[in-house]
Amino acid sequence: MKIEDVVLTPVAFADPPLLNVMGVHEPFALRSVVQVRCEDGVVGLGESYGDAAFLGEVRKVVPELAGHDVFDLPGLKRIVTKALAGTVLTDAHGLIGGFSIRKTIASVYALFEVACLDAQGHYLGRPVADLLGGKARDAVDFSAYLFYKYGAHIGAQEDSWGEVVTPEQLVGEAKRMVEEYGFRSIKLKGGVFEPAQEVDGIRALAEAFPGHPLRIDPNAAWTVETSIRVAEELDGVLEYLEDPTPGIEGMAKVAERASMPLATNMCVVNFGDIEPAFRARAIGVLLSDHHFWGGMRDTQALSVTCESFGVGLSMHSNSHLGISLAAMVHVAAATPHLTYACDTHWPWKTADVIAPGALEFVEGAVKVPEKPGLGIEIDPDALARAHEDFVRCGLTKRDDVTYMRQWTPGFEPNTARW
Repeated sequence: MKIEDVVLTPVAFADPPLLNVMGVHEPFALRSVVQVRCEDGVVGLGESYGDAAFLGEVRKVVPELAGHDVFDLPGLKRIVTKALAGTVLTDAHGLIGGFSIRKTIASVYALFEVACLDAQGHYLGRPVADLLGGKARDAVDFSAYLFYKYGAHIGAQEDSWGEVVTPEQLVGEAKRMVEEYGFRSIKLKGGVFEPAQEVDGIRALAEAFPGHPLRIDPNAAWTVETSIRVAEELDGVLEYLEDPTPGIEGMAKVAERASMPLATNMCVVNFGDIEPAFRARAIGVLLSDHHFWGGMRDTQALSVTCESFGVGLSMHSNSHLGISLAAMVHVAAATPHLTYACDTHWPWKTADVIAPGALEFVEGAVKVPEKPGLGIEIDPDALARAHEDFVRCGLTKRDDVTYMRQWTPGFEPNTARW
């Protein structure tokens, strides 16, 4: 089945002022939506990053796809590789590890691979999970993703979540998420305040939600010594400790002393990182992400590798819309070695580009859609509104640091480390 046309639409959607080690989220998150239009009226959907640098690389590939067979994924990889030869994106927000040409190709290819698999599913009348080998589970568990946050963006009214900077406010945020979505695991984005304050937050969550697995991710904001101390203080409390300190070497030192497994999406970000990290026993859980690991099939290959070496697997999340959530659900469902609930930013958004009803959270899990492809449909009016927001907001990249300086002049990311 040949591709006739590819439509790339940059979009933006409202994002709350969520805090992290690099600063604070701007008022809009940026994404890209691709529609691969094929013979017989079949359309495949994909979603990924929406910053100007990524869009620029995607646009190099789009003109090369007309006439390509959506079932020829190796050929798709060759097209992407040729179009992007010598280009390296950058990890502008500093939260998912560095970029290389290999990672750049993988991230751009993943956008089109998802769209081609969606198109294949529509053509064959089968869900994408079936194309990936079939479901290992009927529903995919997700974790509540808590953030410290300001009450409102500058010049705006307070949002429905309000300010969250204390342990008590953190518990309130978690209660709302658990009540609305039924999450059975809880993750806190740390690296914002002194470690002692964030330890108090985790302890407050443990008291309020006994039996809920807990995680904290300070995005490598702590020294090795601080990481070991926090691991000792939270012994028996955390399910895993995510990226407490930078680099494979630092993580390995913490892992030697920590009772809980260490997880990462920062020091192991492509297949070249696996050998040194696994050899050093630096991590016990790898957070996959089809957006930058090279798509859905490479995510499954990553899973087999992790299982072979006794490393657990979960799934990383960034601000995303429904196309990405659907892709996450399908690949997670078809990946037997998925040992922890996945991350998702889903509760933080208030709009989408897909028709409602296809993806629902029940007891913290999303049932795998049974309709062909990803099981979702684009909402043309919602897509048009999201594109208008992209044009209006004027943002071209994610820049938590500069936006944070509007609150705290002279702010610098925590490169000195706690």
